[in-house]
Amino acid sequence: MLLRLQQAAVPGRLMPFSGEIAAGQLLHVAGPNGAGKSTLLSVIAGLQPATGSVALDERPLSDWQGAALARVRGWLPQQQMPLSQMPVWHYLRLHFKQGGAQADARLGTLLQQLQLQDKLSHSLTRLSGGEWQRVRLAAVCLQIDPRINPLGRLLILDEPMTALDIGQQKAVDDLIAELCAAGISVIASSHDLNHSLQRASQIWLMDRGHLIAQGEPAAVLTPQRLTPLYQVAFRQLELEGRTLLTVLP
Repeated sequence: MLLRLQQAAVPGRLMPFSGEIAAGQLLHVAGPNGAGKSTLLSVIAGLQPATGSVALDERPLSDWQGAALARVRGWLPQQQMPLSQMPVWHYLRLHFKQGGAQADARLGTLLQQLQLQDKLSHSLTRLSGGEWQRVRLAAVCLQIDPRINPLGRLLILDEPMTALDIGQQKAVDDLIAELCAAGISVIASSHDLNHSLQRASQIWLMDRGHLIAQGEPAAVLTPQRLTPLYQVAFRQLELEGRTLLTVLP
């Protein structure tokens, strides 16, 4: 397993939590506001002290330090203000060490995928919310992209679709699928249950710091489980061979 948590806990915020993720999986962390999703992701990122144990690549997470950890895992926090007025190209360049033709080609492809080609000279403080989110996503993806960083293993995304329109969300979905196919494990928090149902390979469902259920999306995201959790009545539909969730009026 790439990542294994055993009774990891943060007093008052995260109850003892056990779970694991294999290489190349896309795992969504779901649950209502206040469920503990961001706390859990911060623990996995190595930024929140916790009791219990967390192992990354069969090595205690506490043994990973600074630059070594940054080479293995990328981390997108839910909120982050632009650091300065530096241009976009400079910010992106800070997130990968290797240069050369391969890195330049990967950067060009990523800029095209996320529609950022015309933003390279812009100051970070001049970007819209959606543009800044896409720049942040491009940066963390470059950080662990195995084509330019062979040590990249894990990408952690807290609400990655914030401020993105439908087309941009599709581009991010395609990018994440590409990284998973290359062996990168991706853990992302999400409030869009149907998106998780269609895209994720595994779900961790949380409530008030507790792990409620984990497993394949269709087995976890059921009306019987979601209705008491969200305090609204869910119904499950089948449309063109896909399972969808809707809320009853």
